[in-house]
Amino acid sequence: MRLQKVLSGAGVASRRAAEDLIDQGRVSVDGEVVREQGKRVDPDNVVIHVDGVRVIVREDRVYLALNKPRGVHSTMDDDRGRPCVGDYLRERVDKLFHVGRLDAETEGLLLLTNDGDLAHRLMHPSFEVAKTYLAEVPGPVARDIGKRLRDGVTLEDGPARVDSFRMVDNYAGKALVEVVLHEGRKHIVRRLLEEVGHPVLKLVRTQIGDVRLGNQRPGSLRALSRPEVGSLFAAVDL
Repeated sequence: MRLQKVLSGAGVASRRAAEDLIDQGRVSVDGEVVREQGKRVDPDNVVIHVDGVRVIVREDRVYLALNKPRGVHSTMDDDRGRPCVGDYLRERVDKLFHVGRLDAETEGLLLLTNDGDLAHRLMHPSFEVAKTYLAEVPGPVARDIGKRLRDGVTLEDGPARVDSFRMVDNYAGKALVEVVLHEGRKHIVRRLLEEVGHPVLKLVRTQIGDVRLGNQRPGSLRALSRPEVGSLFAAVDL
């Protein structure tokens, strides 16, 4: 298939505008800049970037965001009949899986895909993909808590620290704090906050890399935009 047709079909630009991108040297195929108009490529077997951002051209790839409600388990099936992520996918024919987990009591952003390579890298700690959480905790929160968490605390399975911490709000003996970290250990946010004296009352994951939960309704699914998918690929060097 001609490269400009592939770019057009992927929603990057019209075919004429895609030709301009090629002329300007802004398109690469398998790491090589392409300036040749009409170059033929196999979209299932090449990696295409525009301005350094990977273009998703395989039509069989699916990338979704779920706002997981509280009480829903991060499994595709539950042998005890409890609510699970798979309940939200019963009508889909795609074979999807969740990228990482949220414990049942944690709400928020959970990515779903059939792209195993991307999912593996997003979950691998070496790529240090940041995840952002909002936590409601007992207040007030001492001013030095952020520094303690950034410096690191020792948990039962070793030291851990956050990338950033900020106070969002204080109200009626409670506080809302934002925690950003790339750790993937089980219950890591809850354990960190409990270690510094502020056990979590409510926890929501609001962001993974550059993908944000925004105002997405609990229990709803949405397809990730092309820039969002591209940002995930960039975050894990794909």
